[in-house]
Amino acid sequence: MTEDIDGEGLRERLTRQSEDALGRLAQDLLENPLVNGAISRAFEAREKAAQAQEVAFGALNIPSAADLERLTRRVRSVSQRLEGIEDGVDRLDERLAGLTASTAIEQRLDAVEKQLGALVRELGALRDALPGGSQPVPSSQERMKVATS
Repeated sequence: MTEDIDGEGLRERLTRQSEDALGRLAQDLLENPLVNGAISRAFEAREKAAQAQEVAFGALNIPSAADLERLTRRVRSVSQRLEGIEDGVDRLDERLAGLTASTAIEQRLDAVEKQLGALVRELGALRDALPGGSQPVPSSQERMKVATS
């Protein structure tokens, strides 16, 4: 059991010491002007290589990563606009369906008007069939016309 504790303590110590040593080595390397200069030149060379690659791709009519990114953004923008248009078409379709319903209401109103016309004709026929139904209306019951100036 003490071996486990000592073994674990030794492992922790070795891990901590190696981490410290690696940290000091990295710090010393970064502080070294020769290594620091080499890293700077490597990054500059990388940037120049990327620029040269972009120029070469342009000369060969091959899209660069930046071109593909721009194209991706434009496709997303067009996609969003298309979704907006689709939503507008859906709303327009719903409104047209509502207009179709109002056309059905108009048809029902026409049918009601026809039925009212038939009832008026039947009432007229009943009035004529009643005794004294064809006599003219007395003048006291007639509507008076008002002259407009």
